[in-house]
Amino acid sequence: MLSVERAQLPSDSAKVSKSALRTYFNIVNTWKLNVDEAMTLLGLDSRSTYFKWKKNPESAKLTSDKLERLSYIFGIYKALQILLPNIDSADQWIKRPNSALPFQGKSALERMLTGHVADLYVVRQYLDGQRGWS
Repeated sequence: MLSVERAQLPSDSAKVSKSALRTYFNIVNTWKLNVDEAMTLLGLDSRSTYFKWKKNPESAKLTSDKLERLSYIFGIYKALQILLPNIDSADQWIKRPNSALPFQGKSALERMLTGHVADLYVVRQYLDGQRGWS
């Protein structure tokens, strides 16, 4: 019988959590997201967990789902900074209606707020395509 081991964080997972969540909360502030939006992007249901992680990020035990979500969000943020060198334009892009096929007139943030990690992937893939990284 084959067994597949789950990907695990290195033994310094507290440092990884701290760095990743600090970066995430900086992006949340930059994008001017409210608590509910920030929780949805991260896949959290518990406000107490959200505020605990915000106050003490090294206490977080990030699952592979959370790490995947963070990876997509970081990639989206970076791609926007490259595609739209004007900082304000880059930071506001996620909230602007978009006629591109993946968005169908809605904003990228609306797409990402479905709560599905696949929608974060779609936004990241779209931006990578715009950068010429298919």
